[in-house]
Amino acid sequence: MSLTSEQWKDLGDRFQTICHTTQEGSLKREEIQEAFKILGLDIPTYELRPLLDRAFGAKEIMDVKDVVQLYVKIREEKTEATMNWKVKAATGTYRTQSSKQDAVQHTIRLDEEVAFADFLNKQFKEDEQLMHLLPIQHPSELYSKLQDGLILCKLVNLTTPGTIDDRAINIGQLHTFKKIENLTLALKSAQSIGVNIINIDSKDLFDGTAHLVLGIIWQLIRIKLFNRTNLQYCPGLFRLLRDNESLEDLHKMSPEEILLRWVNYHLAGSEIKRTMKNFTSDVADSEVYTYLLHQIAAPELGVSLEPLNTHDMLERAERMLKEAEKLDCREFISAQDVVGGNHKLNMAFVANLFNKHPNLPGPDPEVEEAVEEIPETREEKTYRNWINSMGVDPYVSWIYNDLQDGLVLLQLFNAIQPGVVDSKKVITKFRNIGGMLAKIQNCNYAVELGKQMGFSLVGVQGKDIVDGNRTLTLALLWQLMRAYTLSVLGKCTRDGDVPTDKDILKWANEKLRSSGKSSSIHSFHDPKISNATVILELIEAIKPGVIDIELIKDDDSEGGKLKSAKYAINCGRKIGAAIYALPEDIVEVNPKMVMTVLACLMAQDCKMKAST
Repeated sequence: MSLTSEQWKDLGDRFQTICHTTQEGSLKREEIQEAFKILGLDIPTYELRPLLDRAFGAKEIMDVKDVVQLYVKIREEKTEATMNWKVKAATGTYRTQSSKQDAVQHTIRLDEEVAFADFLNKQFKEDEQLMHLLPIQHPSELYSKLQDGLILCKLVNLTTPGTIDDRAINIGQLHTFKKIENLTLALKSAQSIGVNIINIDSKDLFDGTAHLVLGIIWQLIRIKLFNRTNLQYCPGLFRLLRDNESLEDLHKMSPEEILLRWVNYHLAGSEIKRTMKNFTSDVADSEVYTYLLHQIAAPELGVSLEPLNTHDMLERAERMLKEAEKLDCREFISAQDVVGGNHKLNMAFVANLFNKHPNLPGPDPEVEEAVEEIPETREEKTYRNWINSMGVDPYVSWIYNDLQDGLVLLQLFNAIQPGVVDSKKVITKFRNIGGMLAKIQNCNYAVELGKQMGFSLVGVQGKDIVDGNRTLTLALLWQLMRAYTLSVLGKCTRDGDVPTDKDILKWANEKLRSSGKSSSIHSFHDPKISNATVILELIEAIKPGVIDIELIKDDDSEGGKLKSAKYAINCGRKIGAAIYALPEDIVEVNPKMVMTVLACLMAQDCKMKAST
C-alpha cells in the first residue's frame, strides 16, 4: 500500500515543504495530524501523540517518507470497518476503478460532488443553452450531465472568458461523435489556460470517470477563484505586507498564502486573538470564519457574531454559513465540511469571500504609483499556462519568481526528454544559509541541459534565472516550449526524428495541396496567415467537415481577423491539437506561435492517421 499521485498532490498543495513530483520533503510534528486528515485518516490528538512518540521519539521535523510509512502502517492495522473511516467533514466517500484493467482504486468524496454540482447550478442557472441539463439535482447526475461537453465548455469560459468560441461548440441533439468533439474542445481549451490534462482524454470524461472529471472541474474552479489574488485586480493587497517586505514579496506568495495573510489581516482588527495557519483544523470550530465575516461585511448587511453563542460545532458551523449567506457567499462548503476540515472546499470558500468582499482599502494617492501592478504580458501568460498544463509542482503564478529555484525548469526538461535530469544533481531543500547558492546551482544545471539539447543560451547563466532577468528567462522558456512541441511531434513520425521548421512547412503545404486548396505558406511570418484563412483550410484538410464555412466571413478588418483566428484556434483544439497560441498571435503573425500552431496540427494529423 502506498500513496496515489493524487494524494501526493494534495499534500504538496497544502505543505510547501513537500514536492509531490519527487515525493520528497518534510513535515513538522504539529503538521502530521493535518496531513493524515488530508489523506482521509482522522486521528484524535490523544491517539496520535503516542504513535508519533513511538515512531519518531522527540524529533520535531520528520522526513515525509517516514510519515507516509507511519500512515500506511496505521491504515493496514485497522480492521476493514475502520479502514473505511470517513473524515468527519465528509458526508461520505466511495471508491471507484477507472476500468476492470486498472487495479488502482480512487476515493471519491461526496461532499466535493455536491459542492461542484451546486457551483455549476448557481453559475449557469440563467444560461439558456444549459436549461435542459440544469439543475443537477443529485451528485450522481454530475457525470451524465457533463457528458456532452456543453457544461465543461461553459466552465472554461467562466474561468477565462473568451477562451472558447461559441461558434465552435456543437449544440442541439448530439450523437456520440459530436459530444466527444465538444469534450475534446473543452479539454484542449482547458489545457491552454493551464489545466493539467496529462493522461486524460475526452473518452474518460464521456465515460464519467469520476476522479478525472472532478479533477478537471476543480482545476478550472481553482483558476477562476485565484485569478484575482494580485495587485492588478486588488490594489489593496499591498496592505498585507509586513514592515520588512516589499511588493516583490507578494509575487513570492502562493495564492493560498495570500488568502491566509488576508484572513489574518482582518482577524488582527477584530476582538479575537487567533491566527489562521491552515484551511483544515484552524477553521473547524467556525470561530475564525465568524469573526472574518463580521470584519469584511458592510454594516448594513447585519452580519453578527451570534454563531459563537452555540457550543455544538456542527450547529455553529451551520449558523456561521447563514451569516455568510448575507454576503451571498454560501458556496462550496457545508457545515460538515467546516467541522471536518475539507482543505480543498474550505480554501474555495475563503477565496470566494476574498473575491467578493476583500475589504482592503486601495492605496493612497501618494503611494498609488508605487504599488501599480505591471500586467502580465501575453507572452508571459502563454508560457505560464503551458508550464502549468505540464503538471509541474508547485503551480506557477509568476514566472520570474516561481522558476527561481530551478525545480520547475528541471521538471520541464524531464518532460521533454524523460530521464535526462540526474536527480543526484538536483537540490530540493533550501536552507536560509546557502539557499541562494543552491538555487543558482539548480538553474546552472538547467542551462547546461538546455545547451546539451541545442538551445541558444549564449551568455545565459543560472544566476540570470534566479535574479528574474525577464529577457533571458523568456528566451529559455520559448526554447523549452518549442523543444517540447517538437518532441511531441517527433513521437508521431515514423522514424521518431524531430522535424525541422522546413519539414513542418512542407507538411502544411502538401496537406493543403492534396486536399485541393490553392493556398500555401512560405514561412512562419507569411503575411497571408494574418486572416487565418490558410489555417482554417489546413484544419479542414486534416478533418473534413469540422469547419462551418458559413461562419467564415471575408472580413480583413482587425476585428474580422481576430474572429477568424479565434475560430481557427478553437477548431484546431476541437480536432485534438494542443494549441496554446492566442488569436492575436495569428493576426500579428507571431512566427514563434505560428510555428507551434502548425506543429501541433501536424502532430494531430499524424495521430489521427495512426489511429485509422
